[in-house]
Amino acid sequence: MKSTAPAAAAPSSGEEGAARPRTLSPSAADERRRALRSLRYRLDLKWSPYALVAPFFLFFLAFGLFPLLYTGWASLHRVELTAPDDMEWVGLRNFSRLLEDDFFWNALQNTVTIGLISTVPQLLMALGIAHLLNYRLRGSMFFRVAALTPYATSVAAATLVFVLLFGRDYGMVNWALGLIGVDDVDWQNGDWTSQIAVSTIVIWRWTGYNALIYLAAMQAIPNDLYESAALDGASRWQQFRHVTIPSLRPTILFTCVVSTIGATQLFGEPLLFNGAAGATGGSDHQFQTLGLYLYEQGWVNLHLGRASAIAWAMFLILLVIGAVNWLLARRLSKSS
Repeated sequence: MKSTAPAAAAPSSGEEGAARPRTLSPSAADERRRALRSLRYRLDLKWSPYALVAPFFLFFLAFGLFPLLYTGWASLHRVELTAPDDMEWVGLRNFSRLLEDDFFWNALQNTVTIGLISTVPQLLMALGIAHLLNYRLRGSMFFRVAALTPYATSVAAATLVFVLLFGRDYGMVNWALGLIGVDDVDWQNGDWTSQIAVSTIVIWRWTGYNALIYLAAMQAIPNDLYESAALDGASRWQQFRHVTIPSLRPTILFTCVVSTIGATQLFGEPLLFNGAAGATGGSDHQFQTLGLYLYEQGWVNLHLGRASAIAWAMFLILLVIGAVNWLLARRLSKSS
């Protein structure tokens, strides 16, 4: 017997449209995905470089620009390290006192002297070492790593070793000089001897670093220049004088400027060379540099305003060095 129950009514067209979600056609969905990918690509192409360099600028603002501006503001005030918020406006008084301060001029003179004694031999030795490493030597990679080892050594460790070497009574340097009949030298308490000893530490640490810079520049010189010079009968020394040196003039200028900036900021080596003297740079301030004088005024005498003025004086000196570098580089570019 057939069932007489009524069949379920089929949904109307309106109910069917409400029950089913609207879906895009395959072509419309693909087009939307392509548009999103294109938008992401344009945003990535435009903003990714800024995101990559943003950490540098953030750190520079926090640890570079802000300390520089705050130091400039503090240099115009009388302020002590024990009460950094208690500032008294004095204008340019801290700078005018530097012009009348014999210790400042002594520190500036020592900085210039140590800079010359350390920079000139250092760059000459670096140029010679780079010239030797430029040839195909057996184990050249070992020599290049060995040249860079002093740069990677701690300043404190290297200075303490040189303190032992330049010891007055039991130092190895005085022992070597005694073999040729030279009496013991008091390296730490002499004017020139102490500066020579400090310069020796700087030379030892930075010669290999500059040698690798020169080596990289030498390897960029075209071999055709050397071949043409050899065909003209030039010896190795003549090729070095007339081909290598002229090609290295921009690099030599760069290393001179960088070494001069480093000498202006010299601090760790003279501070540790005579630990008993501390920031005074010897018993008679004979090797006190500008960096040591700044440290003495700010963290020993607690005169934060004067130390800030010294820091800005050093900054102005570096600006002058940068201006001289720009003028020399411009002249070299015109001459070449």
